[in-house]
Amino acid sequence: MKKECIAMLLAGGQGSRLYVLTENMAKPAVPFGGKFRIIDFPLSNCTNAGIDTVGVLTQYRPLELNSYIGSGQPWDLDRDDGGVHILPPYQSATGASWYKGTANAIYQNIGFVDMYDPDYVVVLSGDHIYKMDYAEMVAQHKKAGAACTISVMEVPWSEASRFGIMSVDAEDNITEFAEKPKEPKSNLASMGIYVFTWSKMREYLIADENDPNSDNDFGKNIIPAMLAAKEKMVAFRFAGYWKDVGTLDSLWDANMDMLAPGSGLNLLERDWPIYGRSTSAPPAFLGRDSHVEHSVVTRGCIVEGSAENSVLSEGSVIETDASVEYSILMPGAVVKKGAKVSYAIIGEDSVVGAGASIGASPDGAEGWGVTVVGPETEVPDGYKLAANRMLSKSMKEVAR
Repeated sequence: MKKECIAMLLAGGQGSRLYVLTENMAKPAVPFGGKFRIIDFPLSNCTNAGIDTVGVLTQYRPLELNSYIGSGQPWDLDRDDGGVHILPPYQSATGASWYKGTANAIYQNIGFVDMYDPDYVVVLSGDHIYKMDYAEMVAQHKKAGAACTISVMEVPWSEASRFGIMSVDAEDNITEFAEKPKEPKSNLASMGIYVFTWSKMREYLIADENDPNSDNDFGKNIIPAMLAAKEKMVAFRFAGYWKDVGTLDSLWDANMDMLAPGSGLNLLERDWPIYGRSTSAPPAFLGRDSHVEHSVVTRGCIVEGSAENSVLSEGSVIETDASVEYSILMPGAVVKKGAKVSYAIIGEDSVVGAGASIGASPDGAEGWGVTVVGPETEVPDGYKLAANRMLSKSMKEVAR
């Protein structure tokens, strides 16, 4: 069945900068905000924007992500004439290979895209927290008659050298692209969100695959090639909340932003809901002597101690006399009696032993950073894990 527009969601990244949190799962499957996973954001954006056909390209540790997405029902993507499709690397007549880069991942699935014969393809990343109406971006792309539209946002000039930077003319036509320039000519940073006219994109994917010197990457190869060929490329300006949660600090920051009025990350808006797969859990229970302040407390949580400025995911527990501040408890995390957790991320199904101390307040300390306990880690009673340290399931402690 022909579709005017479909989305291809790149969700195969290893997420190595999330260290212990992604040892056994792909980055887009990492929990966020108490009841979500990172991938819920682009999937929900697709649904809210009216895009009902989404290919999810997986590769690294895909089991949990595949299980979580399932038929796509939570995002209204369980459809006969489209819906969500998991697209791992596969064996073809010419052999099998892992996805070599973002462009190669789409190239290997040209057959899937051709099946829907779309006019336009939206290419998305699976590791960003944001709300965006892709339909507006597609409408601008169509009106401009562009071959490619790239979503951009203004960043502080002092940070521009960390991004792929777009230079534009008065009509927002892209005139130049520079990857992490030392001396940026613009502060319009690429968000890694693209709309392509499929017939054009298909040409460039095939040409790129036939270039033995290519990295098979959109930012490094496809975009520069299209610019060099003077294809019409335009910028779509985005002014809302957006954060790449590819590092431990940015993941912690985004969770804290959810608690901060005025940050722009409001997950309670009824007109642009974020959907996710809910587990069966009883209502949260707050004990008689518990203290909860400015925190997210999700279903299935048990709080007997104290939680301040924190995000408590489904099934997490804070026992009597334990305290959690400025921290994230991922699903099933337990903080035992008398333990203290400060400025930390506690991974799924981990247990912080009685009287243990995890993390510390910044207080201007040199070398301070968020402390991380990996999934399924049993922290012994009384254990002390300093700020900016990381502890894995094997009880290997390292500096971040």
